[in-house]
Amino acid sequence: MKTAWCSLAAAFVVAVSPAEEIPQPLAEYLGRTIATTMHWKGAGWLIRATREREENAAKMLEELRLVEGMRVCDLGCGNGYHVLPMARKVGKSGQVIGADIQKEMLQMLEARAKGEGLENIQTVLSLPHDPKLPESSVDLVLMVDVYHEVNYPVQLLAGIKKALRPGGRVVLVEYRAEDPTVPIKPLHKMSKEQIHKEMVANGFKLSRAYEGLPWQHLLFYAPSK
Repeated sequence: MKTAWCSLAAAFVVAVSPAEEIPQPLAEYLGRTIATTMHWKGAGWLIRATREREENAAKMLEELRLVEGMRVCDLGCGNGYHVLPMARKVGKSGQVIGADIQKEMLQMLEARAKGEGLENIQTVLSLPHDPKLPESSVDLVLMVDVYHEVNYPVQLLAGIKKALRPGGRVVLVEYRAEDPTVPIKPLHKMSKEQIHKEMVANGFKLSRAYEGLPWQHLLFYAPSK
């Protein structure tokens, strides 16, 4: 199956080959019920005025330790709340890939990036079981409040691992299930123990953790083999 990158000026199209076998989606994984994906019509919540206070996204961005020239991906990027500041961090010599399974989200991201004059952003229409990232193409894959909604965790994590360059990391940001004061529905929260269990089962090891965000875990994983 052929795929293509697109710039902000062109639409990205993914065609699923008739020969491609899509696995059955999971409703549960390793003892956890998988949440449903937020619909693009709820995208306004992603750029709500209170989000910085609730999540301290500026601190999260700082902890990513991005530098100019990096090529990174925000997988499940939505309308680009994190993509735009990441693009500024990696600079003109770097690139941020905004990937999402809903084309409407990507269209919103493209409009926002154009309005900010950012030209180092590309969009990818991924599939629920395939991030659609070329092999050894990115230094970091960020997933913010996304992994708990993935119905194909084994296949998606395999695709992410394949896409990482040597020394690359996948970063999971998830609302803390251990904290009952975090005002998020239980299905949209994950414990550190559960995250670790699933990542280890798929060939990743914890390389760093930051627990200073108001509501979320910030966990960095590297391929273990």
